[in-house]
Amino acid sequence: MLNQARPAIVSMLLFSVILGGAYPAVVTAAGGALFPAQAEGSFVRNAAGEVVGSNLIGQVTTEPGYLWPRPSAAGDGYNAAGSSGSNLGPLNPVLIERVAADAAAVRAYAPEGAIPPDAVTTSGSGLDPEISPEFAALQVDRIAAARGIKPSLVGALVAANTEAPLLGFIGQARVNVLMTNLALDSAYPIKTE
Repeated sequence: MLNQARPAIVSMLLFSVILGGAYPAVVTAAGGALFPAQAEGSFVRNAAGEVVGSNLIGQVTTEPGYLWPRPSAAGDGYNAAGSSGSNLGPLNPVLIERVAADAAAVRAYAPEGAIPPDAVTTSGSGLDPEISPEFAALQVDRIAAARGIKPSLVGALVAANTEAPLLGFIGQARVNVLMTNLALDSAYPIKTE
């Protein structure tokens, strides 16, 4: 019996060292060397060098002079510890109420036109940092009014921050909310009284 157990124990120890230690160490080192910014969390820093967020995780923004993200199902305000969808079915009264409230909030600043789906629905992770160009365009007038500038200036900045689908066909066009808000602050700071 010892003859049969010995190869099993040796194999288990060998593969534990290789797959549990060596392989993760090599992948971590390669990731850090080849993609240092991504390996560190894709942090975004302001001019003073302070971390203001990550371009991979959404943030709650409700100030009228900023682009707003899509709703989040990840706890209270894009809490990464609660990353997941809501698992609420389309007939669930809680989901219907939330979507109606989000639609009403959009209608408060954009009374006309269709509401893009990402304005009232959450992403699968609940941490999506991007919105559709249609949802961003719907917010242009509100942002321009809050900043005291022409809507065409905000629209041009949103267009400049719109990323095309990967290779032209993988995924959808998207606007990173944090990066666009930082560009807004840089180009057209909110005037304080």
